[in-house]
Amino acid sequence: MDELPPPLLLEILSRLTDPADLARCRIASKTLNSTSRDLQSVCLLCSFDRYAKYRSPLTRSSVTPFKQIFRRLLSELRIVKSVSIGVEKPLRTASYDDVEDEEDLYLTDVNFVEEWLPRVSQSLTSVSISDFWVQSCWRRSSVLAVISSHCYNLVDLEIKNAWLSVNGLKPMPKLTSLTLEYVRLDDENLDNISGCFPCLQVLNLIGVGGLKDPRVHLLDLRSCYWTVSNAPNSVAVVAPKLVKLKLTCVRPKVLVIDAPLLAEMHFCILKKSDYLKVEEFVNLETLHLESMELGDLLCTLPLSKTIKSLTLGKINWVEPVGTGICLGSLSRNFPNVTTLTLAAGVWSELERHLCPECLEVRTNMWGLKDITAYLVLNNIDSTLSFIKTVLESCPNLSDIALLIHCDVVSNVSCNLISKCAAYCPGIRWRWGMWKEGTKDAWISHSL
Repeated sequence: MDELPPPLLLEILSRLTDPADLARCRIASKTLNSTSRDLQSVCLLCSFDRYAKYRSPLTRSSVTPFKQIFRRLLSELRIVKSVSIGVEKPLRTASYDDVEDEEDLYLTDVNFVEEWLPRVSQSLTSVSISDFWVQSCWRRSSVLAVISSHCYNLVDLEIKNAWLSVNGLKPMPKLTSLTLEYVRLDDENLDNISGCFPCLQVLNLIGVGGLKDPRVHLLDLRSCYWTVSNAPNSVAVVAPKLVKLKLTCVRPKVLVIDAPLLAEMHFCILKKSDYLKVEEFVNLETLHLESMELGDLLCTLPLSKTIKSLTLGKINWVEPVGTGICLGSLSRNFPNVTTLTLAAGVWSELERHLCPECLEVRTNMWGLKDITAYLVLNNIDSTLSFIKTVLESCPNLSDIALLIHCDVVSNVSCNLISKCAAYCPGIRWRWGMWKEGTKDAWISHSL
């Protein structure tokens, strides 16, 4: 170990997230102990095992408090550019029982942060804090104000599982990436976030609560991942340079998306908004749509001839809701699609709405080359009939991947596979199985 080059030793030490492992390495080798002082990246997680030992009266006295270990480690380092501190995932599901007897793991506590942050703030470019929700959910933290007051060179900021105030928040013009995950935020319209982080290029708002009429208005934003956890009156995204958007929401009364350079969009909405304003996407190439009212949503969105890759999903697909969709309507709305992915609910609906219009789409779907579909096989004859219609209407199809639900009996699946391969042997068929919440399993392919 002592013969390894210092950069490699630093890389090894920087990947240790357990304080005990780091301590063992420092004790085992003088070289590692000396090299550890040159660490510029610190990543420490409180493990469930440490948490359990601290709660046990038999072992508590032998366990050094987690915060003490973190402060001691930082005090021994020369230059720190990246800090990541948090709790392991199993601790995120810990119960609220006996909170007073737990180790102090309130990591966005302003007093704790002010103990270590000022000493390393000048060199910091990245900070990540994943708090212990059991202790942080009922205590509002002004950690954002503390960070903005000390970290003038910060580029990347991530905070999870906390209740955050924006009082005292100062502008951070160098910050380009911000992630807030499972956070209660006292900034109901996102005015302070947009105003104090004007140069953000990456914004992730995942399960952020406390919002009323949130509006993201950032001129340099390139990527936005936003899952709206509650049901605000309105949601707006105004970003002239935005290239990638992933937006999940329930049903805001007003939804505005103004992003003319958008190239990739993943849009999941439970039900269509009362007022949907979407500017025309002249650069959009990849689109993923998911909704209970998928047909209504397709009718509302502006026609886009630029889309090459299209994925359609339907929430609660067992019960038909809203306007239906058919192969003909897809060809009108997306005439230049080359790759099409259809969730089980969408495929089933297309089967039900096989109409004369669908037989006339062959002049509009010459570009379609690749289809991936998820099947439940309620009626194998109906499925075979629709597959034949697709093949006749899309003459340039070369690759069809069909995933059959795992609950379908094997002889039915085999029957479909053999008939498809015999009907059109020139197609590259791929077969697989799927189940909700699990990874798809590919079982065979044929040319």
